[in-house]
Amino acid sequence: MRRLLLIGLLVGLSLPTLAARPTPPTRPTAATDEAKNTVRRHLIYFRDKTGTPFSTSRPEEFLSGRALQRRQRQQIVVLPRDLPVSPGYVQQVKAVPGVQLWYTSRWFNAAVVACDSATLAQVQALPFVQSARTLNRGQAGGSAQPKPTPAVPTPAQTAADRSQYGKAYAQVKQLSAESMHAAGFRGEGLQIAVFDAGFTGVNTASVFASMFTENRLLSTFNVVEKTPAVFGRNSHGTQCLSIIAGDEPGRYLGTAPKASFRLFITEDDVDRTEHPIEEVNWLIAAEYADSAGVDIISSSLGYTTFDAPSPSYSYADMNGRTALSTRAATVAARVGMLVVNSAGNDGNNEWRYIAAPADADSIMTVGAADSLGRVGSFSSRGPTADGRIKPNLSAMGVATAIVNPSGTISRGNGTSFACPVLAGVAAGFWQANPRLTAQQVITLLQQSGSQATAPDNNLGYGIPDFVRAYNLANPGTPLANAHSRALAGVYAYPNPVGAGEPLYLLLPAGLGTGGLEIQIYDARGALVASQRVAPAATGAVRLETAALRPGIFTCLIGQGPQQQAVRFVKQ
Repeated sequence: MRRLLLIGLLVGLSLPTLAARPTPPTRPTAATDEAKNTVRRHLIYFRDKTGTPFSTSRPEEFLSGRALQRRQRQQIVVLPRDLPVSPGYVQQVKAVPGVQLWYTSRWFNAAVVACDSATLAQVQALPFVQSARTLNRGQAGGSAQPKPTPAVPTPAQTAADRSQYGKAYAQVKQLSAESMHAAGFRGEGLQIAVFDAGFTGVNTASVFASMFTENRLLSTFNVVEKTPAVFGRNSHGTQCLSIIAGDEPGRYLGTAPKASFRLFITEDDVDRTEHPIEEVNWLIAAEYADSAGVDIISSSLGYTTFDAPSPSYSYADMNGRTALSTRAATVAARVGMLVVNSAGNDGNNEWRYIAAPADADSIMTVGAADSLGRVGSFSSRGPTADGRIKPNLSAMGVATAIVNPSGTISRGNGTSFACPVLAGVAAGFWQANPRLTAQQVITLLQQSGSQATAPDNNLGYGIPDFVRAYNLANPGTPLANAHSRALAGVYAYPNPVGAGEPLYLLLPAGLGTGGLEIQIYDARGALVASQRVAPAATGAVRLETAALRPGIFTCLIGQGPQQQAVRFVKQ
């Protein structure tokens, strides 16, 4: 539930204790009769996918090439659950007078519809409908905002030493992410989806400017209103995004400042009520992310308590199988995405335990620690109801440096903020080790944790360390000797690069004394292209990528001890 994870956005804020609200008895009154005519949203489950024109042998008809590549790299087959729902069923539901169809769900074989209770009864009478579940108690008001043109200052090309991180240094240093950046891994080529309540100011704050100038904001989608408008409603997503994507050297740097992003509003912060519709919004966003080819989902959200008459969850429901969002997160992990989710902020409350979807079994659940690695008192604890250790890992969620919509930097508390710290490090680690599966990324980060040999239900496997994890994944070439270490200031843009689009490399001054050889290798390590550039070249070097097939590539620049490396993705 949103209120659980937005605790203390600024140091010193607090929230009242939350508890399940009893459902009052209803009597047949005029008000009740009027409620029967209220339009609500419902999740309609279909019995099967009979009559679908889609096939698992032709996944390119409903999944992007990047989504298929992600599955192929991890040897994940396309299953019937990935097939879109039967178009014939959709058309028959839409044909029922009074029905408005909002979304369909491949994974749940379901549809989200809006209608009153009388119309819902007609839908449920259709022979292919298995069941229905009411998701909310009214329609949300709109607040769509147009996308203004952002300010676009030229990004600085300077060394990423301590002074470059500003107030974010402690949360970066704690996980050895500054070493990750120095080694040339800042999230290039990785796509991260951020699910939240709104992203006010992302289109204007200077810390996000390079995301626009380098075309790394790939899409926006407001699931609540079914529009692309996300730069409003709430600042929580802005703050969480800044922790990963902040890119203003000398002032603030996030943990994956060169990753690409897709932003989703799944929380209805305008309606100010809590109902399971938000969990289904999470599901819809996850399916969109999957089909687009997203690598990592960063979700600082959780659900336990709903407003009556929607039933709340109990701790027994935190078993990895029950909650709507948990089931969605589990499938998201099964299709090869790395799901990173906040544990929750109920450590000091009667509930105490993690919230859904943090109980999912194949995701990275993140607890909050302070700068010394001690658990934050508010951080929700494990285990899951079926006895699994949670959280998996922890990161700095006490006095975390965050950027506000106005561009000012402050500090906040919450597992909401620990989650993106770790999501960005996971992106850099996966970039450095692209042959790993999402589950292997989780395992290796856990093995690098400060409590790897004695995990508990407070910090999980502890605070992960990029250098330790890298060396575990590459025992023959530890980071200190890795040839792929890059000097500060070398990066590729736009990244990903589109079909027929040129790729530019920004090179620092003094890189080599003679002509530089640039070699491009594919994901298998095969040399696919090379180019020689002028001696002592600086600034932007243009590379032609039209002949390259879609995939992940590595550029090696120069020779000998000064050799640099940078990765990019061709779409």
